[in-house]
Amino acid sequence: MNTRMLKSRRDELWQPVDDQTLDLSTAAHLYRRVGFGADWQTLESATKRTVGEVTDELLRKSEPATDTARLEHNFSQMKTVVMAGNGPNPMPAWWLYRLIHTQQPAIEKLVVFWHGHFATSASKILSPSLMLRQNETLRRGAMGPFEQLVLEISRDPAMLLYLDNATNRRNRPNENYARELLELFCLGLGNYNEQDIRELARAFTGWELRGESFQFNRFQHDPTEKTLFGKGGLYSGEQAVAAVVANPEASRFIARKLFRYYVSDADDIDAALVEPLAECLRENQFDIRTGLRKLFTSRLFYSDVARAKKIRSPVDLSVGLLRSLSGTTNTIGLAESMRELGQALFYPPNVKGWDGGRQWINSATLVGRINLVAKLLDANLEFSGGTESGLDRLHNISTMEEAIDRAQTLMLAVELDQDQRVQLVKLLTNSAGNRSKLLQAIKALSTMAEFQLA
Repeated sequence: MNTRMLKSRRDELWQPVDDQTLDLSTAAHLYRRVGFGADWQTLESATKRTVGEVTDELLRKSEPATDTARLEHNFSQMKTVVMAGNGPNPMPAWWLYRLIHTQQPAIEKLVVFWHGHFATSASKILSPSLMLRQNETLRRGAMGPFEQLVLEISRDPAMLLYLDNATNRRNRPNENYARELLELFCLGLGNYNEQDIRELARAFTGWELRGESFQFNRFQHDPTEKTLFGKGGLYSGEQAVAAVVANPEASRFIARKLFRYYVSDADDIDAALVEPLAECLRENQFDIRTGLRKLFTSRLFYSDVARAKKIRSPVDLSVGLLRSLSGTTNTIGLAESMRELGQALFYPPNVKGWDGGRQWINSATLVGRINLVAKLLDANLEFSGGTESGLDRLHNISTMEEAIDRAQTLMLAVELDQDQRVQLVKLLTNSAGNRSKLLQAIKALSTMAEFQLA
């Protein structure tokens, strides 16, 4: 395909579809990617509205007023218990509870992204209060201007300790944080040099901790001239952050990561296809919410570039299943299962975070994923305010065909072909007992390769 045809295809894909009405399939795709899926009532409601209306609701800035007090009270109570403990182990269970019950799933989905992006592990930071404070920092700044988020995370006590910036002194600069800020957080390899690392580290000298709070020690700061990206200046830490984020490669770097997180795990995505998202970020003060709205209301997001082009992370798999059924579970046990599948929240494997994509799947984790779904569905859970016995009645399901149709819409990114559907109906009808037909259908679907796609 020549350059002109590629540009035409790109421009076509980035056309807005704000005013188009959602159907069940596109609504399920939107909720699955932007959040963690949605229950049947939510999907049906979405089909009465446009892409733009539902997207704006998902990207809203606060919890619905009627739910805020109740949810925040529950989250706060659990957080108090976590902070009163002797170590960080309850934290993944606390966050999973929040992911399952939040009325603001798009924010939480993005916080999971930033947690993997600005990776900080409780294996080194043993203070639950510092890890939870960083989690709140990510939540507070998740959709705002990227520069503000980078500045806040640069001052964050857990990050200061994790990448040793708290020991960055005028006479002995520590380059760890400066290097990762450029390579992993903002620009990517090839868009800076070793001098930029050294000069950036000097700009951050004097950023340290007093107790568990950030403080600037002017006596340990190097006030002399520095050169970043070929431009000289006195550069405080704040000015250095601004210079890094203003580099055009920063918007491209973040756009690519957001594209991979929300659109496609493919390694061969053309950089030109992502450039309109980078341009949107640059033109709107690097506001993440504005960039995401452009993405989620584009034709591209609902095209074959995106549909079924993501492998579910363990968080997407488990939280998506529970939210689709309005289900609850013991999150302490769920956190342990997620650790076994390779995604322990608050414990990213290294400063690069989780690789994601195909790295989620191997022979061991594939079996573990199937077993996790079975474990969740076989437990004595509550669904939509009732028990399993009322689940089919709640969904108006009386036949196995209806159960498979409903399970497919709720959980699959691709439709079953007719042969698969016929075989499933036959298998499940012959083995039917007193269990919910819908849960049997979802359990059977979980053994299929298609179930791993988001």
